[in-house]
Amino acid sequence: MDTKLMLGNYQQRVEQQLELILKSPCAAEQVRQAMHYSLFNGGKRVRPVLVYMANQLLGGKLDHADSAACAIEAIHSYSLVHDDLPAMDDDDLRRGKPTCHIAFDEATAILAGDGLQSLAFDLLSQDNGLSADLRLRMISILARDSGYLGMVGGQSIDLSNEGKLISTEQLELMHRHKTGALISASIEMG
Repeated sequence: MDTKLMLGNYQQRVEQQLELILKSPCAAEQVRQAMHYSLFNGGKRVRPVLVYMANQLLGGKLDHADSAACAIEAIHSYSLVHDDLPAMDDDDLRRGKPTCHIAFDEATAILAGDGLQSLAFDLLSQDNGLSADLRLRMISILARDSGYLGMVGGQSIDLSNEGKLISTEQLELMHRHKTGALISASIEMG
């Protein structure tokens, strides 16, 4: 299969899955809308694509990778929502669109990020197509690589060094945690 076609198919697959997950109205409708807004802001879906590619490389079934692909994208989206908040990077735009806290409000953005984070773990825990052992392993990988030992740790390094000159080693450490941890998790979960 052509590489561009394959990547496009994986991107389309995760978007269809995410759309199904967030289609139903709920009691917290504004938060659901903010979660949807943040998930569908034009990202390239690199992390879910890596989940699918690793799955296929190892002879897996695509439908066994859907929950992991959606979970990793939910975590990535939550991290961007929180990263854009006034207490962090205070960004007004992401990919040319108003950030979540601008499009909605700051409290809704915080809740949307929180909702995306918990959704990721719910998706993995509820995937009855996978064994309980595999679900638990994926939850552990995602918790480790998205938490203080991974992405959150990298974000902390970034925030604590804002406006400072840092060494190449510190920069690599930050990127290994802030960006690299979720990329590693994508491949490992796939």
